Amino acid sequence: MSYIALNTAATGLSALSTSLDVTANNLANANTTGFKSSRVNFEDLFYQEFAQPGAPSSSTLQRPTGLYVGLGTDVSGTQLNFSQGATQVTDLPLDMMIEGDGFFEVEIPDDIAQGQGFTRAGNFALNADGEIVMANSPGFRLHSDVTIPSDASQIAVALDGTVTGMLPGGTAPTEFGTIMLTRFINPAGLQTRGNNVYTKTEASGEPLTTDAGQEGAGLIRQGALEASNVDPVTELVTLIKTQRVFEMNSQVLQAANETLKNISNIRTF
Repeated sequence: MSYIALNTAATGLSALSTSLDVTANNLANANTTGFKSSRVNFEDLFYQEFAQPGAPSSSTLQRPTGLYVGLGTDVSGTQLNFSQGATQVTDLPLDMMIEGDGFFEVEIPDDIAQGQGFTRAGNFALNADGEIVMANSPGFRLHSDVTIPSDASQIAVALDGTVTGMLPGGTAPTEFGTIMLTRFINPAGLQTRGNNVYTKTEASGEPLTTDAGQEGAGLIRQGALEASNVDPVTELVTLIKTQRVFEMNSQVLQAANETLKNISNIRTF
């Protein structure tokens, strides 16, 4: 049976290695705006059946229990945690935080998910055309009808996403457009694409676009950002637990290997 233990321990090491990778990514993004942490889900593998419970053990008796030996574990998936991150007040006019379950829709390359991307990172800037874009390296454009003139001042974003500002010579704010929000039936089914962007999948369902404050999409808070929802303490506890279980599986691997060596060295006199 030692060969089973050898393979079983190897599956544990492989699964724990994946868990370590996910924990490392969570900790690395503890300061990433709008980042959502991931959790590793494990599942047990098939079992070798040597005897079924209830099987006859003699002409009149039955086995009260079965005899099954598990063949290890595997990672069944990584699950995104979309709980709300803490509020970081910046007082910058183009920093926006969603208080709720919605996403900002951004325009990504057309060859990726039909050009539809979604983000919780609300650190935005303006491009040369007065359009709102993500303040990251690709500078993806916010999907909206908002265009802010270069001479506008006192930019304001209302809770419902209405963008206004003052123009030279004006006595009242001018409306420049509205920022809509998008939500999903199953946000955990979104695909991560990097650059703080997600794309839809069959599991997430189709994007449901609505006004901010409607249908559970949440409100838009100007001058604030949503911090990463990574809890460093929780991640460190997971890291320590993973390390210890990894060491235990390594010991099982060594023990099974030594047992097999001893068996192979047995001689018949």
